[in-house]
Amino acid sequence: MPDDMTDSPTSNAPDWTVSELSGALKRTVEDAFGHVRVRGEISGYRGPHSSGHAYFSLKDQNARLDAVVWKGNFGRLRLKPEEGLEVVAIGRITTFPGKSSYQIVIEQLEFAGAGAIMAMLEERKRRLASEGLFAPERKRRPPFLPRVIGVVTSPTGAVIRDILHRLEDRFPRHVLVWPVRVQGETSGAEVAAAIRGFNALPVGGPVPRPDVLIVARGGGSLEDLLGFSEEIVVRAAAESGIPLISAVGHETDVTLIDFAADVRAPTPTAAAEMAVPVRGELIAEVQGLGARLGGAMARMAERRRGELRALSRLLPSADALLAQPRQRLDMASGRLPRALKANAGAHRLRLTRAEGRLSPSRLAVLVERRRERFELFAARLDSALRANAKAQAERNARSRERLEGLSARLRPAMLRAGQERARRLAGLGQLMQALSYHGVLERGFALVRDASGAPLRRAGQVAAGAALDLEFADGHVAAVAGGELATPPAPSTRPAPARPAPRRRAKPLPDEDGQPTLFGG
Repeated sequence: MPDDMTDSPTSNAPDWTVSELSGALKRTVEDAFGHVRVRGEISGYRGPHSSGHAYFSLKDQNARLDAVVWKGNFGRLRLKPEEGLEVVAIGRITTFPGKSSYQIVIEQLEFAGAGAIMAMLEERKRRLASEGLFAPERKRRPPFLPRVIGVVTSPTGAVIRDILHRLEDRFPRHVLVWPVRVQGETSGAEVAAAIRGFNALPVGGPVPRPDVLIVARGGGSLEDLLGFSEEIVVRAAAESGIPLISAVGHETDVTLIDFAADVRAPTPTAAAEMAVPVRGELIAEVQGLGARLGGAMARMAERRRGELRALSRLLPSADALLAQPRQRLDMASGRLPRALKANAGAHRLRLTRAEGRLSPSRLAVLVERRRERFELFAARLDSALRANAKAQAERNARSRERLEGLSARLRPAMLRAGQERARRLAGLGQLMQALSYHGVLERGFALVRDASGAPLRRAGQVAAGAALDLEFADGHVAAVAGGELATPPAPSTRPAPARPAPRRRAKPLPDEDGQPTLFGG
């Protein structure tokens, strides 16, 4: 063997198998880069693989790094991968011997600063807008005065208290609160489920369907408000059949639900103001319109009265209207006696001529002709009477059958009407029992009246030493304010109304603000 071959520096190096070398490189890389944070743009992401794992790459201007998220860790990621999203990936570097390549096994993803969040939101906004979810023609005006208002927000925050307080000040309405988390991983799914849940309520069901929805949250950072920019929330708001008002954050905070909602409010308090008008202003406006209407009607009546007076002065007098007809009547009355005499003479002459032409034989012929005509008319009349009688009998038979059918239907109809009246009467009786103040007395309260029998509602109405009448559930008791009663007041002469037996009625559980809620227990 030549000397130059025996002196080579690699002549004594051990031989490695491919597997041994790959394993050694894997251990070296994992020991050196056990836990790293890598910033880059997600590229090549097409969603989770059929196995549940996710494969993509992280890249920057000069390099590219393969990345993998295992199935067990993918569901726990707070930030899901999206194509083109700039992120900070936290994990460990390892190698893949099958391709002689290295990759990062991602355990957690974070936004790479506010700029990355804004870029992601802008891309999502552009994609959803291309589907027409933000089109102006999809938006509807909320009702002027809704009967029921649905609120989607946290039940423990200051937002719901502000909304309820503002509604109470402007125009109290029935409010349904759907409690959700407004921050965190599950906030987007809960808000979307609440919007769809309100839309799923049937009209006229046991839980009233809202006429308008308010999705509200207080202010926060861009990351805190991300739940309201999730695609599932935007689609639920766009699909809502109930007009929706978004009130997320402060006036400067913008989320994607603001573009899909029918109306955007700068604050939750402003959303409550948009939902209902001011009751006092409506009353004042109606009163003002009523006063204007009364004044306009009075002015119109006075104007018409003046026009009528002016037109009446233009009409001619009764004497002027009757002068010519009266003159024509006088002239006709003067000619009437002569005309009557001439008419009588003409008729007498005609009668004399007819008498000369009339003979017994001719009279007999005329009588015979008239008798034949009368007999013909009698025969026709008899046949007509018989046909009329037959038709009348048929009409009577049909009327009798119809009357029997109506009488058969009358009894069930009267029975149903009686049952309906009884049900309505029972409902009114229950309503009377619910509204009677005797039910309040049965719960341990008392009604205080003065000596004249008038009820007292304020302590300031009672003077020291005044005679009082206390009505309890089982009778009246005389009392004196601040002392002993020298002369008991005369009991009230008004007969006490009959006290129906109290009925227990299920009441919705109030929350801490006194509003009924669907989530008792």
